[in-house]
Amino acid sequence: MPSRSNTPQQQTRIFEDYRKAVAFVESFSNTSLRNNFGPEKRDPSFYLDRPRWFCKLIGNPEAAFKCVHITGTAGKGSVSTMTHEILLAAGKKAGLFTSPYVTTTIEKFRVGNAYISPKEFVETVEYLKPFIEQAKSGPYGAPSAFDIFVAIAFIFFKNHGCEWVVLEVGLGGRYDSTNVIERPAVTAITNIDYDHTEILGKTLGLIAYDKAGIIKNGSAFFTTEQRPALLSLFRKICKEQGATFNHIPKQKSYADYNRLLASSIAKAAVSAYGGEITQAQIDAGLAHAKLPCRFEIIQENPLIILDGAHNRAKIQSTVENLKQLRRKTKTAGGFKRLIAIVAISDTKKDNRAILEPLAAVADVIYATSIEKGERRSVHPAALLPYIEKYKKSKATVEVVLDAHMALKKARAAAAASDCIIATGSFFLAGELRTEWYPEEWVLEHLKSFR
Repeated sequence: MPSRSNTPQQQTRIFEDYRKAVAFVESFSNTSLRNNFGPEKRDPSFYLDRPRWFCKLIGNPEAAFKCVHITGTAGKGSVSTMTHEILLAAGKKAGLFTSPYVTTTIEKFRVGNAYISPKEFVETVEYLKPFIEQAKSGPYGAPSAFDIFVAIAFIFFKNHGCEWVVLEVGLGGRYDSTNVIERPAVTAITNIDYDHTEILGKTLGLIAYDKAGIIKNGSAFFTTEQRPALLSLFRKICKEQGATFNHIPKQKSYADYNRLLASSIAKAAVSAYGGEITQAQIDAGLAHAKLPCRFEIIQENPLIILDGAHNRAKIQSTVENLKQLRRKTKTAGGFKRLIAIVAISDTKKDNRAILEPLAAVADVIYATSIEKGERRSVHPAALLPYIEKYKKSKATVEVVLDAHMALKKARAAAAASDCIIATGSFFLAGELRTEWYPEEWVLEHLKSFR
């Protein structure tokens, strides 16, 4: 828990030191990860060999705990959080590493119900600095920012005596820094769809192959994917790797898939070591699992929803959730008009796939932008051709460059019976969330909800 003994001046200094430590880590760019298939022609295995080398330099802290490893195109953050909560409900000392963060970097690292403290984050970065310098003259050079974040997570979990750790993959799987874990008890792929195609490949088969790189010998593997060709690929890789294949059958909704997958993962993980999780513990864990900016209703009258959907699969889930919510009666929480605030990260190549389903259901659309550190969106004017093509005939569209001003305009335009949703970018949803939960609040309380 955060210390209540710090004076305001001490707290301010701690937060300043924390932000400097974050800036130091982020100075090690992740940009190179986007060039696996570019002119450099570097063997992609380099991007896994590098964090392996770095983990070896720091004493392989990842060997100190049992691990669950989760990837997929959509839902992996939700499934990871649910799995973590079930393990906690079962009395396990468990850590959670997720990516990306919503408002501030400490949200990536969690033990029990609390994020890493800003002070401990600073101390861990200071501890790692000599090893980072040592790595610069090694065979793979300096670690990337994400390599360092993963190392911080491993040290944090080891120092706090975690028995279990749930790791959400950052990108893909096969060459992701989290894949330095050698013997996960359970591996899982939520589903496969088009995302980060410039890195993972332009076909679903290539994307699936990359994500299936987390499947390891002795692990129990689970997936909610339903396409026969991809399931066949997963079965083949499980057989090659000596892993057990488990398939979650077709469910009614994305939420049902996620809950059943998380329950299955947690049960299999504990069972692998001779333990057992009860249905009551599963129910308690699922009931406690909450994530910011995952279709988060942060205000009512009017409804304001923050949603980090940023690819085709996620936006389809968001739109389905909106349709279900809109069908409800007014007294049960339904809404009349839908006012959408939308921005799309400059790393995305599927603007149409994100905008088409959203524009088709919105009554008012504000195209906006976000720029904060490495978090940048495409210029909102570039979104207009897609919005105009797919919007409802009477829908209105406006470009508002500042995201907070777009929210202000949306609030002014909304009646109490309307719904405002900010989506299309995890960065956008996280930035607007600061109007309810400022960064300082999260840093002080080490949690995302009151």
